[in-house]
Amino acid sequence: MAAANYLQSEDQFLCSICLDVFTDPVSTPCGHNFCKNCITEHWNISNTCFCPICKEGFTTRPDLRVNTFISEMVAQFRQSAQQKVSKPGEVPSDICTGTKLKREYEGMKGKTEAKIQQMIQKRQLKIQAIQHSVDLSEEDADREIAEGVQVFTSLKESVERGLNELINTIKEKQKTTEKQAEAFIKELEQEISELMKRSTEVEQVLRSEDHLHLLQSVQSLNIQHPPPTKDWTEVSVRPSSYEGTVVKAVAQLEETLSKKMKKLLEAELKRVQQYAVDVTLDPDTAHPDLILSDDGKQVNLGDRLSKLLRKNLPDNPERFSNSASVLGKQSFSSGRFYFEAQVKGKTKWDLGVVRESINRKGSINLGPQNGYWTIWLRNRNEYKALADPPVLLSLKSPPQKVGVFVDYEEGLVSFYDVDAAAFIYSFTGCSFTEKLFPFFSPCNNNDGKNSAPLIISPVRVN
Repeated sequence: MAAANYLQSEDQFLCSICLDVFTDPVSTPCGHNFCKNCITEHWNISNTCFCPICKEGFTTRPDLRVNTFISEMVAQFRQSAQQKVSKPGEVPSDICTGTKLKREYEGMKGKTEAKIQQMIQKRQLKIQAIQHSVDLSEEDADREIAEGVQVFTSLKESVERGLNELINTIKEKQKTTEKQAEAFIKELEQEISELMKRSTEVEQVLRSEDHLHLLQSVQSLNIQHPPPTKDWTEVSVRPSSYEGTVVKAVAQLEETLSKKMKKLLEAELKRVQQYAVDVTLDPDTAHPDLILSDDGKQVNLGDRLSKLLRKNLPDNPERFSNSASVLGKQSFSSGRFYFEAQVKGKTKWDLGVVRESINRKGSINLGPQNGYWTIWLRNRNEYKALADPPVLLSLKSPPQKVGVFVDYEEGLVSFYDVDAAAFIYSFTGCSFTEKLFPFFSPCNNNDGKNSAPLIISPVRVN
């Protein structure tokens, strides 16, 4: 209490201008006190006279006189402070001179400046981090552009090469037809020439008045029989058949494009696999009929006996009550992540990601509008992306392992056939505002036909 009173007294005897103990204290008409020199100098450099504390203005400069009462109180304060704090042989206490308050002020000022500098440094580091992200993004963009130019240049060359081959094939067929026609025409023209020659000879013989010569000529020319010629009745030139030529060329081009596409997808899959995360199943979200492995990596629907023997699990808000589903423990609210699930041997399954606030009770409709970004398998070979509306997927082969990639900021959810390095489907332009969780549903057993578990697989990058 004594210390508190002491500090309070100190505050009462400090000039608000110099922050030191009063020297020749004077009072303004508004009742505030200052050192005489401090307030005089303050008014000397000001156009108007006003109180530095309450800002009350005075039309004329007040006649200031030393307040003897305050002056005596200051003197007693100095003496008391010196007696309480000083020891024989020591310099008078800082409190008596007001330097303690100055030091506290300077210390506070230093701390403030240090804090400001720290805040500036943090923001400078943030600027560097943002710029670094921009630089990385620019590098990625340049690399992607270079790869894109290379791929499309190669595709363009393949298309041009295929077109040239198609044109050459058609021209070769046409040339063959023309050559055949030219040979026939030449042969026909040769026969026409022979026939015209015979016709001229016959005409000349028939004009002869020498009957003996006429008879001899007729016998030698054998007029009744024309020169030997070819039977052209069945001879014809059929136009070349081009049916299937373009289709075959396009099929070859498609095969080339498929090979290039496979290489691109293999490269893309390797890139997204770099964002692999370790996902485990959350038993607190699992439907009561689901059986989870001890390591949290496998899930399947229990049989009738296991359902009868199952423990009564609490119906907590996180648990699915009607859908045979379970979420991953891990949640994601930024960046990119990737995981894989083995679906081998199953005839039905659901897989994807969901937002945290999804409905987990009663009937559930899968779809982005309800917070589900998923694909499913039904009837052993019917694959669908549960978009709005659902999209029937045409896959070349049933995937044994499905990869799921999410780019939170980009609003992208993509699915891949891992073993075939094939693209399955992408949800694009998604707007994520909540945590996202991996979603798994092994579906019902279908009388044992769908008893294989859904397995979270370790990601292996080749």
